[in-house]
Amino acid sequence: MFQPKIPTMPQPTGLVTPPTVVEPTAITPAVATPQPAAVPAAPSRPAVRLTPSTALALVGGGTAVVLVVGAVLVSMLLAVAITAASVAVCAVVLRSLLSRR
Repeated sequence: MFQPKIPTMPQPTGLVTPPTVVEPTAITPAVATPQPAAVPAAPSRPAVRLTPSTALALVGGGTAVVLVVGAVLVSMLLAVAITAASVAVCAVVLRSLLSRR
């Protein structure tokens, strides 16, 4: 019952055809195409121009992100601390109950 049963490989039935032979074909090289003409590069220009209003917006956005991430991390730390305190209280109560017996 607990020994594995190894399936037997089924034997082919009926007519078995031999594998077909594939003969190689000749490969002819393609005609080389001429390289496209070089396109002149566009003149470089500054990517971003910071005005005082955009700099203020970036600072405000960064501050908001830092405050939100900080609040989330502090709340997670507080949740872990509350859980640890409640587990410690439960352990003390259980210990006192078991020591009375």
